[in-house]
Amino acid sequence: MTPSVLFVCLGNICRSPLAEGVFRDLAAREGVAVRIDSAGTGDWHLGHAPDKRAQAVAAKNRLDISGLRARLVTEDDFRSFDHIIAMDSSNLANLQAMRPADATAAVAKLLDYAPETGIPDVPDPYYGGPEGFDETYALVEAGAKGLLDAVRK
Repeated sequence: MTPSVLFVCLGNICRSPLAEGVFRDLAAREGVAVRIDSAGTGDWHLGHAPDKRAQAVAAKNRLDISGLRARLVTEDDFRSFDHIIAMDSSNLANLQAMRPADATAAVAKLLDYAPETGIPDVPDPYYGGPEGFDETYALVEAGAKGLLDAVRK
């Protein structure tokens, strides 16, 4: 059975689409079949493409995330994905609060898979400048590598 991963942040236009793109690319390069998606816990940007700054940092790293569109996490996601990965503690708390009784997905934070960073949460770069997106990208990449190792096992 193909493993599946859903990345979650607040609006699904910055961190989680970056995580989706990075993880998709990494899994493809490593030859690991995995179903990947991203979603948000807030509805401000539904149907929108990722933030232009997120697209720019992805493009700088040879990834195209422009075709992704923001959506909300649903109760069904807790049954249809193996792993639901939050970008920070606030998103994790939101996910735990909405988790249905029959959920089967394991829920964790992305940087739980990158303890070497010494950082517990991927910071939200939305209100900052482009340099915040570079930091987010580096942290997402570190977490994605550790998560892929875990998914392979």
